[in-house]
Amino acid sequence: MKLSEYIINDIKPLASNAKVSELQQLFNQLSYSHIPIKNEDETFMGLFFETDAHCFEGEKNLVEYMYAIESFFVRENTMWLDVLEAFAQNSSNIMPVLSEKNRYLGYYELKDIISLFNESPFLFEAGGVLVVEKGINDYSFSEISQIVESNNGKLLGAFISKMKNDLVQVTLKIGNTGLNDIIQTFRRYSYNIVSGHEEDSYTQSLKERSDYLNKYLNM
Repeated sequence: MKLSEYIINDIKPLASNAKVSELQQLFNQLSYSHIPIKNEDETFMGLFFETDAHCFEGEKNLVEYMYAIESFFVRENTMWLDVLEAFAQNSSNIMPVLSEKNRYLGYYELKDIISLFNESPFLFEAGGVLVVEKGINDYSFSEISQIVESNNGKLLGAFISKMKNDLVQVTLKIGNTGLNDIIQTFRRYSYNIVSGHEEDSYTQSLKERSDYLNKYLNM
């Protein structure tokens, strides 16, 4: 399914000359952290944060509070992982989507984007999870892949989960085999094994965290 199929457009941006009371009423009716704002020529201007909006004077126009507007968005062709990153960076549960010509197309909801991660093979495919650590100038993903595959493992996913000082931690999801031989090979290549968990306990923990997050988002 294309990510663009998740675009919602049932909330239209408020005009910058609208009353603050209209914005406050929208926030009272909805559970979104931000509401998009447009200019008189239909150009997307940015978003107002809910907490800020309730501090504004209701009878004034939004244009008088442009100093508080936040400017963030994604494009219709932005990959879902980058969309998720944009949500995290802006502490928002709504993300405006613009075309290449900056036309407002609608928005994504955070819970929809998170659902894509919940459905990914990294979470649901059978396998083991391993966290390895090495110097920031010494590790490489090609070497990591070679170590896994040389032990008949299948790399289902990998990402940098921590970077501090001169060390990098990489989290791996590995299918098709146990972890023991892979762990020993990583050690021979001077990787520190931070943690290695069998699939059942790790996946259950991750699912529980996902369920908790979904419950939080639906409150």
